[in-house]
Amino acid sequence: MKKKNYKKIAKDVIELEIKALTRLKNSIGNSFNEAVEVITKCQSKVILCGVGKSGLIAAKISATLSSVGTASFSLSASDCSHGDLGSISKKDILILISYSGSTDELKNIIKYANRNKVLLIGIMSKKNSILYKASDIKLLIPEVTEAGLGIVPTSSTISQLSIGDALAVATLNSKNISQKDFKNFHPSGNLGAKLRTVDDLMIIGNKIPFVNESVKMKKALQIISNKKLGILVIQDNKKNTKGVITDGQIRRFNGINTNLQNLTVKEVMTVNPISVNQDTLAEKALSIMNSKKITSLCVHNQKNKKKTIGILHIHTILQSNIK
Repeated sequence: MKKKNYKKIAKDVIELEIKALTRLKNSIGNSFNEAVEVITKCQSKVILCGVGKSGLIAAKISATLSSVGTASFSLSASDCSHGDLGSISKKDILILISYSGSTDELKNIIKYANRNKVLLIGIMSKKNSILYKASDIKLLIPEVTEAGLGIVPTSSTISQLSIGDALAVATLNSKNISQKDFKNFHPSGNLGAKLRTVDDLMIIGNKIPFVNESVKMKKALQIISNKKLGILVIQDNKKNTKGVITDGQIRRFNGINTNLQNLTVKEVMTVNPISVNQDTLAEKALSIMNSKKITSLCVHNQKNKKKTIGILHIHTILQSNIK
């Protein structure tokens, strides 16, 4: 029995979906701008609903919208006819997804939305459909060729998913959601770790080993031993950072100078230490440490780069699973 070339099938499916996405890309019009504007201004919830595979796509789009700061949830189309329509208020925006636009389960939802003047965004492929005619904003996606007997929802669902992703990202930009805002929506997991900043991990306050530049090394050695960070931050009388001294420096200096304890820290320190802004991603800070072959960084805020507000140690970064 001759084996089927399943790799060819895979490539054919993907090729059909690429063609569908290319057509979708070329079809984006002014109605997309309208949809983004109303979603951005929505003071309540964005509710998504679809039937069958479109319902699964609706749930994913809803989750993506929520993840970028737009309050959203999805509803089961069948459950809407059994009480869940009460979840939809007049201030909400309702997004209905149906490839044909004429699925029976959507009719009651459309009637409810129109009767209660709920703003309705429709995602469909047919102009003569009930969903197209009833929608306040019409996101018409191109008709496509499905893979698998020509009927399995594949090219159509990838188009629905992509228009939803586009809405979410465009809304993110419209709302000026920052990386810091996005981090607040994703506090855990690998994504949360990747979005952690220096400010989240740095050592602050009395734990920072500050030493005045005129202090003798005898006292400085006691401080670096007590603080257990392997670094001293050297300041002038105005609390400006002038340099740093590390464990490694002390060992190297001690090997060539027997009079170390009688010197001032100013005579030993490394001037102009590397300092990063507190909003720098911890991942980037780790990269700086690795490239410079150092284990600690001074931290400043954007307003005053001369003053150290924290110390970031490589062990703290690694313990946070940031690589």
